[in-house]
Amino acid sequence: MALNDQRSFLTSLFEAAVAAADPYAAIRAHLPSRPKGRTIVVGAGKAASQMAAAFERLWDGPLEGMVVARHGPIEKCERIQVLQSAHPVPDEAGLVASTALLKQVEGLTENDLVVALISGGGSALLPAPPDGLTLEDEIAVNKALLASGAPISAMNVVRKHVSRIKGGRLAFAAVPARVVSLVVSDVPGDNPAFVASGPTVPDRSSIEEAREIVSRYAMPLSERVMAHLSSNAARAPSPDHPAFTRNEVHVIASASVSLEAAAARARESGIEAMILSDAIEGEARDIGRMHAALAREVASRNRPFTKPVVLLSGGETTVTISGNNYGKGGRNSEFLLSLALDIDGVTGIDALAADTDGIDGSEDNAGAFADGASVARMRAAGVDPRAHLARHDAWSAFAASGDLFVPGPTGTNVNDFRAMLIR
Repeated sequence: MALNDQRSFLTSLFEAAVAAADPYAAIRAHLPSRPKGRTIVVGAGKAASQMAAAFERLWDGPLEGMVVARHGPIEKCERIQVLQSAHPVPDEAGLVASTALLKQVEGLTENDLVVALISGGGSALLPAPPDGLTLEDEIAVNKALLASGAPISAMNVVRKHVSRIKGGRLAFAAVPARVVSLVVSDVPGDNPAFVASGPTVPDRSSIEEAREIVSRYAMPLSERVMAHLSSNAARAPSPDHPAFTRNEVHVIASASVSLEAAAARARESGIEAMILSDAIEGEARDIGRMHAALAREVASRNRPFTKPVVLLSGGETTVTISGNNYGKGGRNSEFLLSLALDIDGVTGIDALAADTDGIDGSEDNAGAFADGASVARMRAAGVDPRAHLARHDAWSAFAASGDLFVPGPTGTNVNDFRAMLIR
């Protein structure tokens, strides 16, 4: 199998994973019943405009509403307004959008239906600082979270307690209307309350837990933010509140479903597939080394799996940045650069790591490819891959070796996709 064939095979697995998370098919299988009153659509996330466009095509009846997507290309909608704001660092447009969403659900009745279209990325897209805090405070919290090394679940516990819209508050504002949340999950374990910090899905985490996470990861939060986290105003509504009795929550697409689709595609091509996990968290470079060690074990000793085989995994890794000396990239390219260093010179291993939304970090690539010759190609291009890894500049290393993977925005988001082919 030539290098282009191997990459075509890995790309076909990525495409199968993305297709399994297609918003149109996922929403069609979970359409709520029509209400006696109005149908209001709200939502946020990297897949917000695609989900809204799909819902418009599928809904047989009047509807209105708005969703919030990230700046950049969007799917056009006719009846649902698409607002845009910044990701991963919130901006003023996000503050305006959050206020508009909260206003959209005001004054509803028990005969009305709110359909919430939620996907990953919504946390940053919906800044809504509580009374006494500013947008700059929420931006500082977000930056501290991203630099902390905390897993996404812990980040969202803090986010939901420094917000007027997260942690079920958007659904609470819609009372007494019924709220049906359709969630495309990008979080390990697929807890819908953690996706976009759950604007319409309350959970049982507490402000005490939020303070403990801040302390555990030594997050440098301001005195104003810490004072808020010590007040009752920070408490989010409980899932047991009667206001949520009629609400429904459906996870309509997830990493688990997408990995199963990729595995099926591999087997159709005659290659056995093994799913390691759909919920892997941890430092990206450490997870890269773990995957590399497993791939080498299969390549050299045919254990714990027999080659040829493709190993699949998902979840959300973390890149912990200290100081201001960092380059370009994201968690998938950092994972892969670490893996490439540990399979340097090993034949018969080809890997792809990419974000299923089509964008990994700061640039326009979803991730990259790697094989046993990637490091040699980088060095031939004058790049020191280990130095690039040290300063979180994996994009530049893979750009030099010609290994970037650039499929463009996919319109969905079920987080990291990793595939290693061992021949």
